[in-house]
Amino acid sequence: MIITYENKKSKEDIITQTVSAKLETIFGEKTKNKLIQGNNIQVLKTLLSDYSGKVDLIYIDPPFATNGHFKISDERANTVSSSNDDTIAYSDTLIGDDFLEFLRERLIFLRELLSERGSIYLHIDYKVGHYVKLIMDEIFGRTMFRNDITRIKCNPKNFSRKAYGNIKDLILFYSKSENPIWNEPHTSFTEADKNRLFKRIDRDGRRYTTIPLHAPGETTNGDTGKEWRGVKPPTGRHWRSAPSVLEKLDKQGLIEWSKNGVPRKKIFLAEKKGKKMQDIWEFKDPQYPKYPTEKSLDLLKFIVKASSNEGDLVLDCFCGSGTTLVAAQELNRNWIGVDQSDQAIKVAQKKLFQIPASLFSKVEYEFLKQHNVRVHTS
Repeated sequence: MIITYENKKSKEDIITQTVSAKLETIFGEKTKNKLIQGNNIQVLKTLLSDYSGKVDLIYIDPPFATNGHFKISDERANTVSSSNDDTIAYSDTLIGDDFLEFLRERLIFLRELLSERGSIYLHIDYKVGHYVKLIMDEIFGRTMFRNDITRIKCNPKNFSRKAYGNIKDLILFYSKSENPIWNEPHTSFTEADKNRLFKRIDRDGRRYTTIPLHAPGETTNGDTGKEWRGVKPPTGRHWRSAPSVLEKLDKQGLIEWSKNGVPRKKIFLAEKKGKKMQDIWEFKDPQYPKYPTEKSLDLLKFIVKASSNEGDLVLDCFCGSGTTLVAAQELNRNWIGVDQSDQAIKVAQKKLFQIPASLFSKVEYEFLKQHNVRVHTS
């Protein structure tokens, strides 16, 4: 299904008609990490010449079509502030079709920048997320859709409007190919989990559970369909491993036999990394943000760890306060951040300076001190 609206351009027109940015100065021109100030679609077109197919992970937190201004004060960041003393950090005034096309144009360039094993995470809210998913289906392909992640953003609030409270937004996760970079994330077992999932305790005090040694699918040829220790797999099933492997597991004490003579494999708690991460995340926003709509550093670190490896390139073209860049730097990834806002660049640089100097190369740190990056467009 392809979403249609009045001002939708062709992909060819978007690519040919977008003006490239003339990059005057880039922080990190002698390094792999770059903080760029400018119109992000023009910067993205310029980056294509050097980075097409080279970006391994993209995270973006674009405007949400709120039709408001987001301001920042010396004390804290405020959303849609009415104070005349506060400085506008950015304006989110595109709505409807204009907003959708604004986002679509940038996604087209972002896909071109992604490596074949790259992924993109797009942070959006419940009001426009379903429209944005259709656009991402169109650009990246429906089969490249990985997850619609629910992110718990705050504690429950007691609004008076006639609707349920809103404590979540969403993250749309897509890959460029069927084989993206993926480091399986896990969460730690709680004590309740341990007691519930690993009920057995061996004589050494180790918690464990057991799983069947057979799997669905009958095998008439091959070892996994043969009898082992006088036992055959149940009808319509086969051994998960050949009888010779099962024999080794039994000698190692890794098979438990029931009173009825049914073998099962032992799985010890100590062997497990934790629970597989599900698609509801609780990473709440900072209570006192330095920049409007600032996201949790733990959230960005989680994404960077899951979908990139050390030395990979991470891109955020709505980088705001620079949380994505900080996460990438602290996790030994390379990064490119882009934002048009003067306030965003200032806050991002301040955040980067709070990272221990030992996590930067000497050249990177010197450039970070010397350059307040600006971009001139022709």
